[in-house]
Amino acid sequence: MKYRVLRFDINMNKDKARLEQYLNSIEGEIVSIIPNVKPTFLPMGATAKVDFL
Repeated sequence: MKYRVLRFDINMNKDKARLEQYLNSIEGEIVSIIPNVKPTFLPMGATAKVDFL
């Protein structure tokens, strides 16, 4: 079997519609979507941010 690995840079606040359109346009079966979660430290505490899928 051949697999294709794609990287999709994303800003979750701005790119939701773009991501949905991209996923709907893919032919074939999507096996997995793995987010890259990066810890972020802000003055009010720690949180996490998704850089890319």
